Amino acid sequence: MSDENGWSFPAELQPRVTGQRFDLAAALDAVVGVRTEIPADAFTASVLGTERAGNGVVIGKDGLVLTIGYLVTEAQTIWLTTNSGKLVPGHVLGYDQETGFGLVQALGRLDVPMLARGSIATAKIGDDVIVIGQGGLPHSLAAKIIGRREFAGYWEYLLDEALFTAPAHPQWGGAAVVDMGGRLLGIGSLLVEERTGGKAVQGNMIVPIDLLAPILEDLLTLGRARTVARPWLGLYAGETQDELVVAGMAKRGPADRAGLREGDAILEVAGTKVTSLADLFRQVWRLGPAGTEIPLTLSRRGAVMRAVLRSADRADFLKKPSMH
Repeated sequence: MSDENGWSFPAELQPRVTGQRFDLAAALDAVVGVRTEIPADAFTASVLGTERAGNGVVIGKDGLVLTIGYLVTEAQTIWLTTNSGKLVPGHVLGYDQETGFGLVQALGRLDVPMLARGSIATAKIGDDVIVIGQGGLPHSLAAKIIGRREFAGYWEYLLDEALFTAPAHPQWGGAAVVDMGGRLLGIGSLLVEERTGGKAVQGNMIVPIDLLAPILEDLLTLGRARTVARPWLGLYAGETQDELVVAGMAKRGPADRAGLREGDAILEVAGTKVTSLADLFRQVWRLGPAGTEIPLTLSRRGAVMRAVLRSADRADFLKKPSMH
């Protein structure tokens, strides 16, 4: 198979073509390329760029594509590419802030199979999986599940349980992770460093497919989950030397408006000490929905100070999909 993108995994890293218990060729073809263009004045343009590229997985016979949401957030133009080279425009149907999933509807016939959804309920550390990027076998990687644990992202994102796979796929965004029965276990989200067997290895964080079913109908009909929006602070925090430190802020977001600065250490939320990113997010979300006032105790250059942030709904800062 020729590779127009100029790269491929070595043959020993690709999944075996023979001996599979499912139609590998069909699974490979169910993954499409996703390319998007975002307006320069979009809220996420400065962080995620105005041109984004990754993968998506066809999960519906009508051309419904599941991808990772950062590829399609505020997208003005979307193109889907099949392994046969067919190029089809797409339209964003929905984006879920909590899971990170994005849904795209193909606006023409893709003529590719759909991939059946599985579940991580039976997935175990050490299990073989295949991480599939658009481009067929050369862009597919034989991997293993190396972790199942909580994941907290600095952009106010938290999964109670995520999958971690290794070795790392270099085009992880929106890649399909399938089990050895050919069922979709999750969608590629990040490049991460994990420890396994006492060694640090590069791998991918995978958003479990189980998180889609409870919100799928809402994404299809409303464009977002029918849940109360969580309070968003608009800050990027990191864990350093047993402290939570503000590393950046969204322009004109709640933290920016409240006068927080890079380097501020976050000590407490509403008078309760915070010990980790996950702890910070859960304590903030526990106080109420978007719009709730969030009291923070901070340390700035050794001086303790307090700030009250009027939280917001992150979705209000994003450009909405244009209707076709």
